Amino acid sequence: MVNGHRSTGDTQKDVQAKLGDTPVRHERMAAVAHLYRAAAAVRQHFENSVLRGVELTWTSFVVLWVVWIGGERETRRVAEDAGISKGTLTGVARTLQSRGLLERKDHPTDGRLALLALTPEGERLMDRVFPEFHAEEVFVTEGLSDDEALDLAELLGRVVAQVETRGEERRLELLDGQDPRPRRSGRRAKR
Repeated sequence: MVNGHRSTGDTQKDVQAKLGDTPVRHERMAAVAHLYRAAAAVRQHFENSVLRGVELTWTSFVVLWVVWIGGERETRRVAEDAGISKGTLTGVARTLQSRGLLERKDHPTDGRLALLALTPEGERLMDRVFPEFHAEEVFVTEGLSDDEALDLAELLGRVVAQVETRGEERRLELLDGQDPRPRRSGRRAKR
């Protein structure tokens, strides 16, 4: 065990014991497991440090970041660039609007579309918070050289590209062309 976590070797042995002769590509399992754990650890660190003081979640910060960097944008583009659904963006945007950080405007030429822009207060918040946020980006990657950080970014970009370019095709294949069933909360149905 390292830092309270099981070693990859121990996990591989336990998986093989559980699955017997079923072939397992342990290197792929380890890559996805560490990707998940790293993402969760980084997100939790940011939410419990720099974002806690300004009462932002990871997702709300990412939405502010996308609009701060890209300027006024259509909601569908903000959702896409933030990596969230339009429904999730709706809730996050409403919260940020109620805090006076974001404003929603009608599209000037297409009444079906809406635009999001930072308010002056939202601009001031991002000007203040981003340097602190970036300091934590440096902190969480301190164990990597600059070249390793660039290699990691490139490798993770390839994982994202795989899912974004071939994921829908794979989902349809796995579901025999059917739409996915609605998600459940995990609770049992009421009787």
